[in-house]
Amino acid sequence: MENVFKYYEFSDFFEDKSDTFSGNEISFTELNDTHFLIFEKNNSSYNLYVSRYKGKKDIGLNVPEILELLVENYDKSIPEHRIMIKQYLS
Repeated sequence: MENVFKYYEFSDFFEDKSDTFSGNEISFTELNDTHFLIFEKNNSSYNLYVSRYKGKKDIGLNVPEILELLVENYDKSIPEHRIMIKQYLS
């Protein structure tokens, strides 16, 4: 997974304090000024979301305006999971 985070320039993981992700650690990459892809680290699995915030400073602190689960238990060996990221970042 580390290669996925580096390749797509996800941030370092940090604790979610907004209770949106149940206090789990999250990492994000920017799609534009208000839309982001977010990985939630839940024990040893990762969930991928697309979200909308007023700005990146709100991530992990405030509840997102929009949050949609794209992939539960992300597995980089599954082509459909990889395609989900590529469709947003290509």
